[in-house]
Amino acid sequence: MFKLFKNLKAIDYVYLVISVVLIVLQTYLDLTIPDYTAKIIGETSMNVILVNGGIMLAMAIGHLLLAIIIGLVTAVVAEDLGYNLRRKLYGKIQSFSFAEMNKFSTASLMTRTTNDIRQVIMLIAVGAKAIIKAPIMAVFALTKVANVGWQWSMATVVAIVLLVTMIVTIMCLVIPKFGKIQKMIDNLNRVTRENLTGIRVVRASNAENFESEKFDKGNTELTNTNLYVGKVLAFFDPVMSFIMGGLSLAIYWIAAYCVDNIGMMKNVAVLSQYTTQIILAFMVLIFVFMMLPRALVSAKRINEVLDSKNEIVSGTYTDVFDGTASVVFENVSFKYPGADDYVLKNINFTANEGETVAFIGSTGSGKSTIINLIPRMYDVTEGRVLIDEVDVKEYDIEALNRKIGFIPQKSVLFSGSVKSNVNFGDNNADDKTIKEALSIAQASNFVSKMEDGMDSKIAQGGTNISGGQKQRLSIARAVARKPEIFIFDDSFSALDYKTDKKLRSALKKHTTKVTKFIVAQRIGTIKDADKIIVLENGEMVGMGTHEVLLRTCPVYQEIALSQLSKEEL
Repeated sequence: MFKLFKNLKAIDYVYLVISVVLIVLQTYLDLTIPDYTAKIIGETSMNVILVNGGIMLAMAIGHLLLAIIIGLVTAVVAEDLGYNLRRKLYGKIQSFSFAEMNKFSTASLMTRTTNDIRQVIMLIAVGAKAIIKAPIMAVFALTKVANVGWQWSMATVVAIVLLVTMIVTIMCLVIPKFGKIQKMIDNLNRVTRENLTGIRVVRASNAENFESEKFDKGNTELTNTNLYVGKVLAFFDPVMSFIMGGLSLAIYWIAAYCVDNIGMMKNVAVLSQYTTQIILAFMVLIFVFMMLPRALVSAKRINEVLDSKNEIVSGTYTDVFDGTASVVFENVSFKYPGADDYVLKNINFTANEGETVAFIGSTGSGKSTIINLIPRMYDVTEGRVLIDEVDVKEYDIEALNRKIGFIPQKSVLFSGSVKSNVNFGDNNADDKTIKEALSIAQASNFVSKMEDGMDSKIAQGGTNISGGQKQRLSIARAVARKPEIFIFDDSFSALDYKTDKKLRSALKKHTTKVTKFIVAQRIGTIKDADKIIVLENGEMVGMGTHEVLLRTCPVYQEIALSQLSKEEL
């Protein structure tokens, strides 16, 4: 928990010091009021009563003002911490490679960024005052009680022992449950997210009942666990009231035997107020203890993300951007983190400036894995990947990304407009560049027919346009970057042959100096590539042009014959 306070700003530490001073001052007022009560008991002079009563009233007003100021200051500190934690956590997640993203699920990261941080904020906003105030009140009041008589001290000690026993017992029962609750929230978020993301598939498959059952199961588990915790914590209030009432009764019962003068009567009245303050201090602490276990679990989950070590560490090399780049794979082998078997084995090839290199092979042969190594989605296990004769590990991540136009298998669009999606990230493209990119990607035709043209709205995930249109906008986004390297990860799969051919022709014409990598399943998409690399079980089994591979590579021949007739070949 305390590690999280490193994320506070300097001014927040000043606010914390101010709030601590104000809380101590407020506690002093609470502890002083009973002394003025004692001065009034048995007093016959109206002047003395009015003076002491006026002082008590002033203290009560001061207590109220201090409470307002303390509430405002602690709220500012708590929200500042929440703001900084959300920002830092989001930044950390942005730096994650695929390996870290696989370690933390998307649903869990969302919960940690929202719900977990809220638990920590609530503890600080509500509990900071109690954590400081309650021990001071308890210690001071116990000292006062001890000075009056051992009988009352014993009664108070017994009450405190019962309170501590109850707190420890209940905490032992509920703390393990809070960790499970946060994981259950993760699971519920995951189920909900999957259902909303795949709503079309769910409806097309008539799987609403199946998804509802999954949701109901997670919802029931979360509800039952929360109910268990609620039932256990429900004992707090009645047991506290019982102990408080019992202590008050004990005080007056002891007083009935021990009080023999007005001075002792004053002590009993003051004693009653102090013991009440002791119980109230513990009641407030118990309220904090009800929040503390869950906040500690949340803090641990937040720190797990913040302390996770990034496997992909940015280098310092920033290349001069000249519009061209060569790529070399040098004895590259790769296996996924935690896996035993290699996905890629001894990959060697060179993509010269302006060349088009294509990858083809059966499903699971390692095509997408190869191209993911260029922008460092993963780092190679063995060997090196060089861009312009420099290992990609030495590149500054932002400089490396700026050199690459990456179009993933699954087209990803963001809520906004056509223009904002094409001019995404650090493109800084003007309207002319965006129009040119749309034209090259064969998207101008359908964009011009949209109601507002380039300003037309795109729904989250691009759900209001077709798969082929999403692919073309994704390609336009990469083209607008004017990169040195294009990576097409099966990015033409949703296009018809005619559009596919036009798009590749436009790319070839307008990006002659740009190095291009294409992963594809269709022979027609890659047959004009300068190099075609055939993969099988993570190994290169052929490399050359379409014509060369048809003569020399049985695997390529098999793929080609499965798609085209001998006459077409």
